[in-house]
Amino acid sequence: MSEHIAPVIEIRDLHKAYGSLEVLKGVSLTAHRGEVISLIGSSGSGKSTLLRCCNLLEDSQQGEVIFKGEKVHWQGEGLARHPADRAQMIRIRTNLSMVFQQFNLWSHMTILQNVMEAPLTVLKRDRTEVDKAARMYLDKVGIGDKCDVYPAQLSGGQQQRAAIARALCMEPTALLFDEPTSALDPELEQEVVKVIKALAEEGRTMIIVTHDMRLAADVSDHVIFLHLGKIEEEGKPEMIFSDPKTERLKQFLSATVPA
Repeated sequence: MSEHIAPVIEIRDLHKAYGSLEVLKGVSLTAHRGEVISLIGSSGSGKSTLLRCCNLLEDSQQGEVIFKGEKVHWQGEGLARHPADRAQMIRIRTNLSMVFQQFNLWSHMTILQNVMEAPLTVLKRDRTEVDKAARMYLDKVGIGDKCDVYPAQLSGGQQQRAAIARALCMEPTALLFDEPTSALDPELEQEVVKVIKALAEEGRTMIIVTHDMRLAADVSDHVIFLHLGKIEEEGKPEMIFSDPKTERLKQFLSATVPA
C-alpha cells in the first residue's frame, strides 16, 4: 500500500462518556482502503459506541476522528464537545454508510423507495440514475424481485439485505455494520453473512461490530477485541482466534466460539 494514501478512517485516543459513565477510554483504530476490521467483545465493551463515533452519530469528548486525512473540526470541550462544521459532518457521514441491527427501513415505502430515498434527498442525484442503481444493488443482495413490496412483507434476513442495498446505493467510501445479524435466527443470518462475505471479497472498506466469531474470522483483515472501553488485544484474525495472548480474550472466546 502506498505510503501517501491516507487511511479511510482513523481514530486516535478516543474517549466517550455518557455523563459520569466512561464508555471509551482512549481507543485508536485505523481502517485503510479495502480493509475489513471487526470489533468484538462482550456487551457493554464499547463496540457499537466506537462505530457510531466513527461516523459522528455520537460526539466524543477527547481524541481525533480523521476521514481520508481530514480531521473533524470540534468546538466546545468535554461533554459539550461537538462537530464545529455541520457541512463537514454531513459529508463524512454520507461517505460512511451505516447498517443497523434493526434494519430501520421506512414501513410506508416499498423496498425500492427505501433504497432510493437517501441518494435522491441527501445527494440530490438524478432519479433515473438512482432507480437503476437501486435495482442493481437489490439484485446484488439477492432480492431484486422484491422492489415493489413493503418491509413488513419480507423476512428479517430480506429486510437486512434491503438495508445493505440502501447503504450501498449511497456509493459510500466505507460501510459500517452494527451487529448486522444479531436480530436474525440462524438460517436468515446466513443470508446476510453471505452478502457481507461477497462485499469483503470485492475489497470494500468495512468496519463490522459482530457477535459472530466465524464471520469475523472469515472476512476480517484485522480484529479488535474491546474490553471495558479499551483495546485489550488486536491483530490478524488467525492470531486472535488461534493464539490469543490475554486471559480476558481467552475467556471471551471460550464462551463464544463453539468447540
